[in-house]
Amino acid sequence: MRHGKKFNHLSRTSSHRKAMLSNMASSLIIHKRIKTTLAKAKALRSYIEPLITKSKVDSTHSRRTVFSYLQNKEAVTELFREISQKIAERPGGYTRILKTGTRLGDNAEMCFIELVDYNENLLAEKVDKKVKTTRRRRGSKKKEVEEQVADKPVETTETDETTSEEIKSEETEDEAKAEAKAEEKKEEVVDEAKAEEKKEEVVDEAEAKTKAKVKEEETKTEDKSDKTKE
Repeated sequence: MRHGKKFNHLSRTSSHRKAMLSNMASSLIIHKRIKTTLAKAKALRSYIEPLITKSKVDSTHSRRTVFSYLQNKEAVTELFREISQKIAERPGGYTRILKTGTRLGDNAEMCFIELVDYNENLLAEKVDKKVKTTRRRRGSKKKEVEEQVADKPVETTETDETTSEEIKSEETEDEAKAEAKAEEKKEEVVDEAKAEEKKEEVVDEAEAKTKAKVKEEETKTEDKSDKTKE
């Protein structure tokens, strides 16, 4: 019967279990990531997270308390010197368990357990996702633009004068270009009109020539008919 069994004994005696968790905690603090079974990782998580919380207060008492659990000077100095600074703003949840499947042989569930603030790849992905998935209400962009315009300092009169002069010069250049284009268009229209007039004159001359030829042929035919009558 399992009466009063509130935690996983991991099939070990109390002294063996405490020594194993102490060694695993020291390895996790030094290497920032270790591979173990899922059951051991869950037991280690509940063992090491109170120690990490204890390291936020760097005092002799807290160092001695943590050393009584870890029994490793290097791990204690690493925890209080570096890790405590990184997790200073994190309110718990210092470790992450990543399942990797089952182990060959006994088919035990394996996983990685790591310190959350030392996995730079996942931290970079989270930052990118936050930047991409920003949701804003309608009209918020206008408010932001107005706020930015209001926050911008007023520039000096000299810069305003220079910018106004530059704008005027650009406007005059644009107007001159537009006038030149209009004149070119007018010239093109005049040239087209002249070409059309020339075409009409040529057509009129051709029509006049054809009419004259037709009249000459008619007169010749009339003269021949008169001679035959006589």
